Amino acid sequence: MKKGVLYLIPCPISEQTQPWDVLPEANRAVIDSLDYFIVENTRTARRFLSKADVKHPIDALEFRELNEHTVAGVAVEELVRPIAEGRSAGVISEAGVPGVADPGALVVEACHRRGIRVVPLVGPSSIILAMMASGLNGQSFAFNGYLPVKPPERAKAIRFFERRARSEGQSQLFIEAPYRNVKLFEQLLQTLAPDTRLSVAMDLTDPEEFIRTLSVAEWRREKTPDMNKRPAIFIIG
Repeated sequence: MKKGVLYLIPCPISEQTQPWDVLPEANRAVIDSLDYFIVENTRTARRFLSKADVKHPIDALEFRELNEHTVAGVAVEELVRPIAEGRSAGVISEAGVPGVADPGALVVEACHRRGIRVVPLVGPSSIILAMMASGLNGQSFAFNGYLPVKPPERAKAIRFFERRARSEGQSQLFIEAPYRNVKLFEQLLQTLAPDTRLSVAMDLTDPEEFIRTLSVAEWRREKTPDMNKRPAIFIIG
């Protein structure tokens, strides 16, 4: 029996951005060919596909969720079973590209174990876009996910990543829950050395996009940008 294909389908990072303003037109044919989607959130995925004006009626499509509530192992295997039996599927994240800082990596890994072809489609990644626009070292960089929430542990992590950035020349990227951006930014300015460079990229691909790289000393002289509840990438370099 011929196996299906797993397509990794990017979607806009910002809800204010129309799909075909940031996605290649070539993605349309792939999306239109599918009726089975493995998604982080069904409601968000349905809204994206509706805005993308997909060929099939939304109610005719099958959606299965893969997120932090999904039980690894058996549950993931059930998601992959139809693909192993010949039905192709698309993975859709909440925003940006699937499989990067995203639970979609679980189904990708399961497909590789079963010898199922995995095809990543082109689309916006907040990590790559922020790195591109930062002016920091794009030859060597690391994405570190979330920093600890508690201030003492977070300060320790900040100092650790600063040492790595300064000793290895490796740009250090991380994110925070949008409602905690201000507290993180304030602690970065308190903890980092004055000559360390800090890049902040918010609302990427949105009309209100903000990207700026300054030394910590320069940031301390600036008014704190409006960053509350705005998706952001922070980079130490």
